[in-house]
Amino acid sequence: MAPNPFLGVFFHWLGGLASGSFYVPYRQVRKWSWETYWLVGGFVSWIVCPWFFAGLMTKDLLGVLSQQSMTTLWWTYFFGAMWGFGGLTFGLTMRYLGMSLGMGVALGYCAAFGTLLPPFLKTFVGTIPVPETLAQIAATTPGQITLAGVGVCLLGIAIAAMAGLTKEKEMPEEEKKKSIAEFNFSKGILVATFSGIMSACFSFALTAGKPIGDASGLAGTTEIWTGLPKLVVVLLGGFTTNFIWCVLLNIKNRTGYQYLAAEVRPEHAHHGGEGGGEHGGGIATIATSTHTQLQVPRLRNYLFSALAGATWYFQFFFYTMGETQMGKFGFASWTLHMASIIIFSTMWGWIFHEWKGSSKKAHRLIASGILALILSTIIIGVGTYLKGLGAH
Repeated sequence: MAPNPFLGVFFHWLGGLASGSFYVPYRQVRKWSWETYWLVGGFVSWIVCPWFFAGLMTKDLLGVLSQQSMTTLWWTYFFGAMWGFGGLTFGLTMRYLGMSLGMGVALGYCAAFGTLLPPFLKTFVGTIPVPETLAQIAATTPGQITLAGVGVCLLGIAIAAMAGLTKEKEMPEEEKKKSIAEFNFSKGILVATFSGIMSACFSFALTAGKPIGDASGLAGTTEIWTGLPKLVVVLLGGFTTNFIWCVLLNIKNRTGYQYLAAEVRPEHAHHGGEGGGEHGGGIATIATSTHTQLQVPRLRNYLFSALAGATWYFQFFFYTMGETQMGKFGFASWTLHMASIIIFSTMWGWIFHEWKGSSKKAHRLIASGILALILSTIIIGVGTYLKGLGAH
């Protein structure tokens, strides 16, 4: 079946909706520290869901994985682990810059590096499994249109970041510290740079895992599901990084007991998804903490953490589906993914009144940025469609 780029764009939008929405269930977690609910949700998103859906939707999953070379498995796993560092420091970016500015900057780096580096590296490393080099892509009209779409996407991300910066500048210092307790622009930019570049490794991991998808297709898997076995290996790498970090935080912050405890210690009574940051909200004192305040809604916490983890997984469930429809311009999938994340995460920002009180200038900027991102997905879809028709 010939690729359908417009269907691919639709799937990438669904993935962006999942990614932009996954943190919402975490807001319902109570009395757990960040590292606790992050690891519970992560176990669902990085271990349970990849194996379940790949086993359900593909043919001979274990056979496909076992026939892969150690080189393929290693680089797919390695880049997944490197992506894990980006995911961890993404939280720090939000902590120092806030959601609006932090997401725009980090995802801007992520989109640029994740989209353009694989075909760029193809020029120098022939073993990179990308159909065309950046020069070959730019030599055709469909390729030029697709690259123009990537450029519009990066412009939209820059405008979104500018909107976030405008919003932060307009806030009085006291209000800024109230909404972003640890606001630090210089430190935040450095962390965002690291986070964005490392997060782009997910794109490299999917590229390195292409032989896994090809083998799954040869085993009889329907093309649209052939990307799912790759996620088993990629997300195992991401789980490794996050598991080690969360366990270290459990030890450092003495929060490891929270997974099974019916009550938390007084100093952890105000932790939870709504508090934000790595270590939750404020600190409760022994004097002010009652028995009721210390009770942990364990079933609720596990359910909402699992829902968050499953929602997170579906971003790449739909991503791999969209990638199969993009043809030779699959490299543009990453840009579409980043753009759709910003669109839907900004939507949630409006729902939760994050832009309340901002000036008309900030609202105009964020609206312009979102429109540019939507336009970029259309342009990229047209470019890949023309490529599918055989245009030059």
